[in-house]
Amino acid sequence: MDQTESSSTIPMVDLSNLNKEQVASAVVKASQEWGVFQVVNHEIPKELILSLKKVGTHFFELSSEAEKEAVATPLNSKDIQGYVTTSQKHVEDNVDRVDHLYHNLSPPSWIDYRYWPNNPPEYRQVNEEYARYVKKLAEKILGWLSEGLGLEREALLNKGFGGGDKAVYTMKINYYPPCRPQANLVIGMQPHTDIHGLTILVPNEIPGLQVFKDDHWFDVQYNPSVILILIGDPILV
Repeated sequence: MDQTESSSTIPMVDLSNLNKEQVASAVVKASQEWGVFQVVNHEIPKELILSLKKVGTHFFELSSEAEKEAVATPLNSKDIQGYVTTSQKHVEDNVDRVDHLYHNLSPPSWIDYRYWPNNPPEYRQVNEEYARYVKKLAEKILGWLSEGLGLEREALLNKGFGGGDKAVYTMKINYYPPCRPQANLVIGMQPHTDIHGLTILVPNEIPGLQVFKDDHWFDVQYNPSVILILIGDPILV
């Protein structure tokens, strides 16, 4: 049987450490040993993160299903952007029970505002501001990983992801509505790895997030000051 342990053992990296060699070493070590780590003092303003959560929750809790369907992924479309709901599927269907909104954040040539909600009105402003901060954080993480692999600092960003102006950043907001009467049988998302190179995850106070290592599941305890960094398949491979 898999054992579950606390997140206290999941690596924590303080990005405010003035010794950047120590920061780089900690990032590389955590990535190699865990493939995931927590960061504090990441320079993304607390107020911005709260706004990001607020506009996302507002969208999913709209009483009008038509407003959500307005930004839905078209049927039979090859595009993966848009609003999708699978939360009403039966438990027996063995699918992820989650609603999500997915769209590109950057570069501008990849953005399709048809998939950005108009309600709440501040959704676009908040996401565009968040994109500016998250790009800076991603570039720092990728730089440290590059150096840890013995490469030039810009190697992963430029050669692996197309460069600063061409690297594609996406936003995915997951929403897990209450499930009754079989809530005890529901797994929001099946165990998985991430297909993106780097995932910057903003958690919330709802429990359930776990990471898997050495045949153990580790609970990720919520900390409003923490952002989770997950190393995706393209880098791990």
